[in-house]
Amino acid sequence: MKIPTIKIFKSLALILLLAPIFISGHLAYGQSYDFNKNSGLDNSATVAGFVTGAAAATVDSITGLVISMVLGMMGVVFLVFIMYGGFTWMIADGNEEKVKKATKTVMNSLLGLIITLSAYALSTFLIYYFQ
Repeated sequence: MKIPTIKIFKSLALILLLAPIFISGHLAYGQSYDFNKNSGLDNSATVAGFVTGAAAATVDSITGLVISMVLGMMGVVFLVFIMYGGFTWMIADGNEEKVKKATKTVMNSLLGLIITLSAYALSTFLIYYFQ
């Protein structure tokens, strides 16, 4: 079997020629522009007496944060239930009762996860819509 050295050489040469172009492209666009700071919007808000940054908390933002945290924790709980059901299914060892119980656990967990994700999507939409 003959190794095609010319093809390998051409491929390596092409990679070595194109690599600096892609690397330098990432460096050129690495700068960020913060509109609030660079346009003077933060300074105007401070002079006008508005609180900017993390200290500006309203009832709406706190409510949205609490709802997001609770729904996020519920998602983790459902993930644990799915893992428990899958583990139970793996160690069922062909026992039909254990397999049915594990299947029921996984299906109920998936249903709960779907309901939780739907509630999360709906609440996120409503929070951003009314803000």
